[in-house]
Amino acid sequence: MRTLDTRTCTPEELAAILDKPLLQENPKVEKTVRGILADVRKRGDEAVLEYTRRFDWPDADSIEVPREALQEGHAQVSKSLLLAIRKSKQNIERFHRKQIRESWLDTEQPGRMLGQIIRPVERVGALVPGFLGPLPSSLLMTVVPAKVAGVEEVFVCTPPRKDGSIHPATAAAAIEAGVDRVFRIGGAQAVAALAFGTATVPRVDKIVGPGSVYVTMAKRFVYGQVGIEMLAGPSEVLVLADDTADPRHVAADMLSQAEHDPDARALLVTPSQKLADDVNAEIERQITSLSREEIARKSLDDNGAIVIVSDMDEAVEIANRVAPEHLEVSVAEPLVLLPRLKNAGAILLGDNTTEPIGDYIAGPSHVLPTSGTARFSSPLNVDDFLKKSSVVMYSKEALLADAAATIELAETEGLDAHANAVRIRLEA
Repeated sequence: MRTLDTRTCTPEELAAILDKPLLQENPKVEKTVRGILADVRKRGDEAVLEYTRRFDWPDADSIEVPREALQEGHAQVSKSLLLAIRKSKQNIERFHRKQIRESWLDTEQPGRMLGQIIRPVERVGALVPGFLGPLPSSLLMTVVPAKVAGVEEVFVCTPPRKDGSIHPATAAAAIEAGVDRVFRIGGAQAVAALAFGTATVPRVDKIVGPGSVYVTMAKRFVYGQVGIEMLAGPSEVLVLADDTADPRHVAADMLSQAEHDPDARALLVTPSQKLADDVNAEIERQITSLSREEIARKSLDDNGAIVIVSDMDEAVEIANRVAPEHLEVSVAEPLVLLPRLKNAGAILLGDNTTEPIGDYIAGPSHVLPTSGTARFSSPLNVDDFLKKSSVVMYSKEALLADAAATIELAETEGLDAHANAVRIRLEA
């Protein structure tokens, strides 16, 4: 894996490693996605079934997974997996309950009632990718926060297997999370069905969840028709480490990210040349035992790097610049650095807090901002499923007190009708 030293490399070389755009310009993908969206919007179920036959299930004849099939899948999973799913769900619920906000009304100012009404959106669609295997954790991490927020109906779209079934692990997670309906569709066609509605798939108010570049592009195009939580790029981890870090653990954590996808990104930033060398050696030793060795190698070759810095201050600067999805802090005193770490989707402190703990079991959603978007956005959370309405009520006396200022502002902006709407009440 390539290694750069900030004291000797050029700014351009460093930028090529650190600054990755969220969505690369890709006219072919854009054209394909726009075509699918338009087709599904026009032909509904018929188009959805055609794309499902083309990409996933050659004999597709239906869109919704029957409840009986979900229950059969639930019955097929092992007891240990079911216990893991339940533990993950319990922790996700516990974490997200702490985020719930209450509506409020304020009557402190005479003659005025001001407030905010907080309500959940009514219907949410969660995308659960198939990729190279089932992702029941992604179902839990999207559906459970929505349920905690009080969303009335939560649907899941997930691509079927070649025989039309969905993986038992996904079915079990859907049952345990309380999913209302499951549709066996994936890709841009799933986004289109949720955004526009079909005879089978009801239109939703918000779409959440990860996916391929086609899914991300589709979410980008339907935003405004429906809400989305974020545009997510390939998964990534940045490990901040000093010379106390265990190179075996750092290498294992970088590989756990690299095996996701050839486009995934794993970075190590450290002031220790010895750690950098040891981690490189450990990666070569551990990677040969992975079932996804080829994927991990391509990920590290194309997008991975070890960046050697002059000191930990520079390491923190780089971490804040990258604004990674996952930021592991493997240093002697991680809590000392925490106040200075400004940009990250999830901050994982200390050697024991490996990234998979955050991804599967700790409780925060693993749907996180990527590609530097943690500079201005947040992980999926309860607020993503809530909407707020302002409440204003004025008495006659309160209107009289604020009328002159309101008229002044309206006339300054050239909005005579605004001013008149207040003035006509004064005349009355």
